[in-house]
Amino acid sequence: MSSTEQIQTRPQTPGLAMLRTLGGVAMLSGLLVVLAFQFTQPLIEENKRIAIEQAVSRVIPGVVSKRDFILGAEGLFAADAPGAKGEKIYAAYNGDGKLQGIALEAAATGYQDVIRILYGYNQDCQCVTGIKVLKMAETPGLGDKIAFDPEFLKNFEALDGRLNGQKSGLENPIVTVKHGGKREQWEIDSISGATISSKAIGRMINASGQRMFPLIIQHLDELRSGREN
Repeated sequence: MSSTEQIQTRPQTPGLAMLRTLGGVAMLSGLLVVLAFQFTQPLIEENKRIAIEQAVSRVIPGVVSKRDFILGAEGLFAADAPGAKGEKIYAAYNGDGKLQGIALEAAATGYQDVIRILYGYNQDCQCVTGIKVLKMAETPGLGDKIAFDPEFLKNFEALDGRLNGQKSGLENPIVTVKHGGKREQWEIDSISGATISSKAIGRMINASGQRMFPLIIQHLDELRSGREN
């Protein structure tokens, strides 16, 4: 038998066989992950859409329909406009097609993790009209009270978000104060024992308002008509 034939008939080493097996398992696992993602992604997106619609109704009274837009320094665009740059906002309308308010998402780091909310803004009073917590991992019984504590949620029934004279930012920064220390309409009375979580809500609404409220007022006519640029 030639040396070439001996090489061809030599049995595979256990290590090589194991590597091939592991490679096959890894490829199969990767394929299953991709298929699972492709299968579940539409369901995830649909669940998110339903959750946003329900949240919009919570933070803006009298909503019958909504339109999604992208709003940024370059203008107001339909949510599906190619290449649109900015933040997604939800314009809410009543049964007569009148603009009831704008819902926006905001986020900040709390005690445990990032807190994400949807909040409503009324263009007529230039005030926040409600919040809905979308995601959080705050301490049960303490930090998680930001989602359901009635006294805390009252802060956002008409939280002052008026613009300054130049329409470039807020007249007064939205801030969270010590529990029982609220004196102004732009202040948020914190929850006793959950100061960090309460302050996170104030920080995120202030940062979002400073950035987005001037743009909303700038494009108010378009939002009222339901038409983008």
